[in-house]
Amino acid sequence: MRKGNGKSGGHLDLKHEDLERELPAAEAGQETAPDPVAGKPAAVIGTGPAPGPASEVELLKAERDALLDRLARLQAEFDNARKRAVREQQDFREFAAADVIKNFLPTLDSFERALKSASPDSTDFRNGVELIYRQFQDALQKVGVQPIAAAGQPFDPRVHEAVEMVDSSEVPDQHVLDELQRGYKYKDRLLRPAMVRVARNGRA
Repeated sequence: MRKGNGKSGGHLDLKHEDLERELPAAEAGQETAPDPVAGKPAAVIGTGPAPGPASEVELLKAERDALLDRLARLQAEFDNARKRAVREQQDFREFAAADVIKNFLPTLDSFERALKSASPDSTDFRNGVELIYRQFQDALQKVGVQPIAAAGQPFDPRVHEAVEMVDSSEVPDQHVLDELQRGYKYKDRLLRPAMVRVARNGRA
């Protein structure tokens, strides 16, 4: 055996022992990853629990559910506000139209009085007034104005205004005997009640 080989082998053994003394020992509860070259531990790997993906998914789902619930509430509030605005606009238009229509009612009353007082001989005049009266009524009906039935009807304080109680047997008790001024409704809104005389006779 050659001396050179012996010296060289001894020198390598000393180097290897020095490296082992310099490397720190692995702490308790830790594993070491093997060195792929020398078969020795190369790094320390911790064994503590890592955050799992399941908990993150649950948090995301909870956040999503909260956002969806908030979105549904906002949509419901917006829908209610939109319906309320549409209803208020419709009420405003009907109220404004009712004020305009009320201005035409005295003219309609004048036509009715003219027809009642016209002489039987003035046929042409009466025919002309009747034509205008019908045209006026048709125009009002097209916008939703309807006369209130009164004569012979049971007295209804919601649409009738009693100006006199009359002892009469022509109609049942608490029924409208005759109409002094016609009442009108605009759709479901009362423009003015009918002014009537009501019978009082104790006969149902």
